[in-house]
Amino acid sequence: MSIKVAIRHQTFYTYDRPVNLSPHTFRLRPAPHCRTPILSYSLKIKPEDHFINWQQDPFGNMLARVVFPNKTTKLHFEVEVIADMVVINPFDFFVEKYADDFPFVYNHQLKKELYPYFEINETGPLLQQWIKSIDISKKAIIPFLVGLNQDLWKHTQYTVRLEPGIQTCEQTLGLRSGSCRDSAWLLVQILRHLGLAARFASGYLIQLKADIKALDGPSGTEKDFTDLHAWAEVFIPGAGWIGLDPTSGLFAGEGHIPLCCTPDPISAAPVTGMTDVCEVAFDFKNEVFRIHEDPRVTKPYSDEQWATIFALGNKVDEDLQTGDVRMTMGGEPTFVSVDDMEGKEWNTAADGPLKRKLGGQLIKRLKNAFSKGAFIHKGQGKWYPGEPLPRWQYAAIWRNDGLPIWKNESLLDLDDEPSNYTIEDANRLAKELTRFLNLPEEHIHPAMEDAFYFLWEENKVPINIDPYKSNLNDPLERQKLSQLLAKGLNTPVGYVIPMEWNHWNNRWISSAWQFRNNYLILLPGNSAIGLRLPLKSLAYMSDLKMQKPVERSPFEELSALENFKDKINNRYNQPILNQEMPREFFQKAYPEEEEEKDSAKSKKKKEPEVKTETTFDTFIVKTALCIEPRDGKLYLFMPPLQYLEHYIDLLTSIEAATEKLNLKVIIEGYEPPFDYRVTKLSVSPDPGVLEVNIHPAKTWKQLVNNYDILFEQARLSRLGSEKFMLDGKHTGTGGGNHITIGGSTPADSPLLRRPDLLRSLITYWQHHPGLSYLFSSQFVGPTSQAPRVDEGRQEILYELEIAFSQIPEGIEVPFWLVDRLFRNLLIDITGNTHRAEFCIDKLYSPDSSTGRLGILELRGFDMPPSKEMCIVQLLLIRCIVAMMWKKPYKQKLIRWGTELYDKFMIHHYVQQDLEEVMKDLQEAGYPFQTAWLETFFEFRFPLHGKIMVQDMELLLRQGIEPWHVLGEETASGGTARFVDSSVERIEVKVKNFNIDRYLVVCNGAPVPLKETAVKGEFVAGVRYRAWSPPSALHPTLGTDVPLVFDIVDKWNSRAIGGCTYHVAHPGGRNYDTFPVNSYEAEGRRISRFWNQGHTQGTFSPSPNFTGIARYLEKSMMPRNFDPPPIKISPEYPTTLDLRQF
Repeated sequence: MSIKVAIRHQTFYTYDRPVNLSPHTFRLRPAPHCRTPILSYSLKIKPEDHFINWQQDPFGNMLARVVFPNKTTKLHFEVEVIADMVVINPFDFFVEKYADDFPFVYNHQLKKELYPYFEINETGPLLQQWIKSIDISKKAIIPFLVGLNQDLWKHTQYTVRLEPGIQTCEQTLGLRSGSCRDSAWLLVQILRHLGLAARFASGYLIQLKADIKALDGPSGTEKDFTDLHAWAEVFIPGAGWIGLDPTSGLFAGEGHIPLCCTPDPISAAPVTGMTDVCEVAFDFKNEVFRIHEDPRVTKPYSDEQWATIFALGNKVDEDLQTGDVRMTMGGEPTFVSVDDMEGKEWNTAADGPLKRKLGGQLIKRLKNAFSKGAFIHKGQGKWYPGEPLPRWQYAAIWRNDGLPIWKNESLLDLDDEPSNYTIEDANRLAKELTRFLNLPEEHIHPAMEDAFYFLWEENKVPINIDPYKSNLNDPLERQKLSQLLAKGLNTPVGYVIPMEWNHWNNRWISSAWQFRNNYLILLPGNSAIGLRLPLKSLAYMSDLKMQKPVERSPFEELSALENFKDKINNRYNQPILNQEMPREFFQKAYPEEEEEKDSAKSKKKKEPEVKTETTFDTFIVKTALCIEPRDGKLYLFMPPLQYLEHYIDLLTSIEAATEKLNLKVIIEGYEPPFDYRVTKLSVSPDPGVLEVNIHPAKTWKQLVNNYDILFEQARLSRLGSEKFMLDGKHTGTGGGNHITIGGSTPADSPLLRRPDLLRSLITYWQHHPGLSYLFSSQFVGPTSQAPRVDEGRQEILYELEIAFSQIPEGIEVPFWLVDRLFRNLLIDITGNTHRAEFCIDKLYSPDSSTGRLGILELRGFDMPPSKEMCIVQLLLIRCIVAMMWKKPYKQKLIRWGTELYDKFMIHHYVQQDLEEVMKDLQEAGYPFQTAWLETFFEFRFPLHGKIMVQDMELLLRQGIEPWHVLGEETASGGTARFVDSSVERIEVKVKNFNIDRYLVVCNGAPVPLKETAVKGEFVAGVRYRAWSPPSALHPTLGTDVPLVFDIVDKWNSRAIGGCTYHVAHPGGRNYDTFPVNSYEAEGRRISRFWNQGHTQGTFSPSPNFTGIARYLEKSMMPRNFDPPPIKISPEYPTTLDLRQF
C-alpha cells in the first residue's frame, strides 16, 4: 500500500517599510538520512531577485543560503515536498550485543565520533529530580526507551507556543507543558544525562486520517494534517539514530520527515536571518494533499466509487425483479479476534474460551441489531472425528411478521457475569411451567446422577490423590466427579417434564416415567441432562403406537403465525383435563394386513421378526423438557418438536413462567424446525475462526444493510476479518466467506425453477479461472476446500457435458432432476459433495427436508479483510446471475490442462481474464468496473517491489501456487497427511523492454518472458522452493532463495541492474509473533525487497550449473556473451521452475 502526499508549507513576512535582509539560511529540505521516500522537492522564495546556494552543515543537513541584494517589503517562501508514505517499522533494527541492555558504555571510537551529542547544557534541580526518578537498573534497551518516552509524554502536556526560542528544561518541567520543541529538547537533555548520545530533530510531521476508527484509545486526527515539528533522536549502537517523539509518546515513523538534526536546537531552526528595525506581520500555512492512493483493504473504494457500486446494485435489483428471479443471497463470513491472533483457537483449534466468549457477545449484539423480539438459542454445532465434544452454536431466531418470539430480553441470561441459581429454582420453574402448559405437576421428575458409577470412579483414584481436585487425568470426567462429590450424590441435578404435542386434540400431553428403581438415573457423562436421559429404561411401547405427525415439506404453503401470548395466559392454571391418548396408541402393534403384505411380498424365506412381548400396554411420552442449574445458570433443554407453532408455544410458556418467578434462563437443546416464517442467524466455531451464518436478503439494499450491521457489531465485539502471517503476508481469516443463493422459499429458488442457471454458472466459472483464483484462499488445487470442477478427475468435463445435455429445455423441470444430474459431478476427488466450488448439498438433497432448501453454496470465496470487498463480491455474483437469467450461457467446456496452473497463477493473466468478465457484463448492461477489483488484486497478488533500470521497469508480485496433499505418514494417534506449502510463485513483469537486447534472469536462469498485448511489456512466473520442510513433495531439493533478478544486456555481457527478493528478513530477524496490525505487516513485507543486489561482473555460459549461477557463470574477464537458449516447459510455458536446475 502506498499513499503519495504533497506537503505545502507557506510562510509570509510583511514589513511596514522597505528593509534590508541579511543572508538567510533555510533548513527546509528533507535531510539526506530521511527514511520516507521523497519523490520531489521545491523551494520558492520571494522577492525573486535573490541568489541561492545549497550547502551542507557539519552534520550532513541540507542548507539553502540566500542573499537578497535589494530592499524589500516582504519575504515569502513556499516549500512543497512530495513524499511516498510507505510504512516504516520504527522497531526494525538490530542492536549491538553490548548495547542490548541499559545502561551500557559506547566503545571509545564511537564515543569520540559522537562527542557533540553528549554535551549536557542544563542541570537544574527539577531536571535532576526527574532523572533520579528513572529506574536505571539493568533492562532491555528498547523497552527502556519506550517507557522513558511515554513517561515524559504523560508528564508534559502539549501546547501551541508561538514565542521564539526554546524553554529551559526547568520551565518545561515546572509548567508541565510545552511545545514540541520544548519537550524534544527536554528529552535530549535527559538522554544525555543518562549517558546516551542524543540530538535535536526539526522537520515536518504528517498525520493522515485513519481509514478505520480505533477500538482502543484515540483514532488520531479527524482530517489530514501537517506542521513543522520537533522530536529527539538517540544513537544506539547497531540501530543508529532512533527517533523518539515525546509529544505523542511514540517512536518516529514514516510521518516524521527530518529537515535538520543537530546537537543544539539553535542550529536546527527552520529559518535564520536578520532585517532592519521594522514592524512585521507574520502568517503561515501548512497543508497536506493526497495525490495518489494505492488500493488498500482499509479503504478499498472512494466515496464516488461506492456511490456508483451502490447504484449498479439497485439497477441489478430492478432487472432481477423484472425477470421474476426471486433470488435471495446470504453468506458465511468468518472473523478472528483482533487481540489474540496467535492463540491456538484463532489458528487451528475449533474451540476455545475466548472464542466462546466473543461468540456470545456477537450474537447478543446481532440479535439487538436485527430484531429485539428474537430469542437466542445455545445449541450443539458440528462434531467431527477426533474432537472430544461437539462444538457449540449460538442462534438468534425471530419471526418475519415482526411479532416477538421472546419479548422480555432481561429474562434471557446472556451476560458473562455469573448467576447463582440452584436446584430449588429449577424445581420452582418446573412447577410453574406445568401450570402454563396445563400438564400434571406430578409428572415432573427429579434427575439424579448415577451414584454407583461415580463411587466406582472415586475408588479408581489413587490413594494419595484428592478426588475433590479435578486436575487429574481425563479432566472432563474428573471435574464432573469432584463437583458431584462436593454437592452430594443424592442431590438432583435437574428436573425433567415428559411432554409432546398431541396432534389429535392440539394440546400438550405428558406421562409419568416409571423405572425399576423408582428414580430417573441419568447416563454418566458431562453433557446437558437432555442428552443423557435413560430412554431405554422407560416402559416399552411399539413404534406403531407412537405418534407419526406428517413431516412438513419445505415447499408447503403455510398460514400466518398467531400471537401465542394470549393463548398461553388463558391456559394458565386451568383444570387439567383427562389426557386423551393419540389414536396411534389404540391400534394393534402388528396389524394383520401388514403381516399379509409381508407374507405375500416374496416367497423367499426370511428370518421371522422378533416381537417384543409386554406384560401390559402403557402410553409413554419419550421426549421431555429438561431444566438444569449449571455453573449458577438455569438451562432449559428444549425437546424435539415437529412444527414451529408448537415450539413457539413452549417458548412463550417458558417466558411467561420465568417472568412470573423473576428468573433468567438459557435456552438450549433442539432448535425450532425449519420454517420460512422465521429467520435464523447463527454464530459457530470453526478451526481458527468464528463463522457467522448471515440470514438471506431479498434485495440489494437489505443485503448491504445486513453486512453493514454484521461488520460493525463484529468490530465492536473485537472481531476482525484479517490476519497476517509471520513474514507480513496479508491473508483473510482462513475460514472462508461462502456465499449462498436461493429463494425466500425453496419453491422460489431460481436454481430449481431454472436448472440452466446452474449450468450457466458452472460453465462460466469454468471458462474464467480468474473467478476462482482471485477470490480463493491460499490453498488451491484438487485437494483444497473448494476445488474447481476441472481440478479433480480428468474425465469430469466429459461427464458434465453429458449431464448438461440432459437438462430439458422449454418445459417445467422437476426439482429432483437438478440434484440427480449434478450430485455425483460437483464433488472433490474423494467424492465429497460438500467440498466443491459449487455445493448443492442444500439444493434438493434426498436425505432430508433440511437438504431441500433450494440453496446453492459458492464455497470458493475466501474471507476478504473488509466489508466493502465482501459486498462487491456479492454484487459481482448478482450481476452474473442477472446476465445468465436473461441469456443462458451454454458454451462448450474448455480443457485447460496444465495451463490452469501455468497462466492463471499470476496477476497478469487473472486480471486479463477478469477484464473479459467485465466486458461481458458491460455488454449485458451492467457496467461493473475492473477498478473495483483492484483491491482484490493487491490483496491476492501483493506488489513486492519494483525498480527502474534506464527506462525499463521491472515489477515483482506474489503469485499463487497450488498446494498438494502428500502421502500418509505415521503420527501420534494414527496417520496424518501433510500439505506441501514450501513451493511459491512470483510474477515478473517488465515494461519498455527490448527482448532482442535484454534478458531477465532469476538466480542465473533465463526467465521465459511472454509478450503481452502492450508493446514492450512481457510477463512470466517463477516457481521456487522457499523453504525445506521435513515432509515435502521433493524432500531432497534445497531452497532457491533469495531470488536475484537481473536485467542482462546481451550486447555488453553485463547485468545493468537488478533487485533481490527475500522470503525471510534479510538481516536474519526471526519473528516470534505475528504482526500486531497492517502497518507492521507491511513493514515486514517491505523489508524483504531490495532494489539492489544485481549480479556483478560479466557473464559467460557454463555447462556446470551450480548454486545461484545455474545457467550463467560470473567471470572477471570480459568475453562474448552467448546466452543459452531459454528452457521452456511444454506443460508450463510461461513459468520458470527453479526446482529443475
